[in-house]
Amino acid sequence: MDYVVLKWLHIVSSTLLFGTGIGSAWYMLFANVSRDVRAIAVVAKYVVIADWLFTATTAILQPLTGFYMVYLAGYPLHSKWLMWSIILYVIAGACWLPVVWLQIRMRDMAAEAARTDTALPALYWRYFRIWMTLGVPAFAAFIVIFWLMVAKPI
Repeated sequence: MDYVVLKWLHIVSSTLLFGTGIGSAWYMLFANVSRDVRAIAVVAKYVVIADWLFTATTAILQPLTGFYMVYLAGYPLHSKWLMWSIILYVIAGACWLPVVWLQIRMRDMAAEAARTDTALPALYWRYFRIWMTLGVPAFAAFIVIFWLMVAKPI
């Protein structure tokens, strides 16, 4: 595959990965701030779908295209900028995996509360706090990864 096409795929998939994450977090946060159970149920449903359609697929595509570009460009795998990018990507992934599990549980609790016209249980709000907490290091990791990919400073 041509390096430019590969780089384009890598950039587009990173845009989808990061953009889906930011968009999902934004809508999930403000649906929850509203405390409107029906709105939360709808948003949580689509956040889970978006995670499977966009985040999961691009999370796989990113290392595949990235390592192939490293190979084609002849960068040594032990380059510090590359090693830090990989470490941060693993950290972001380690945050994302429990987030997926939490989102599915939150979606189900919100759907049940909307269906029965009841309040969300305390466990939902506990999961939401954990979800938010895990999002911070994942977001920070991606910001640094973008900088490392562009600047290749070390």
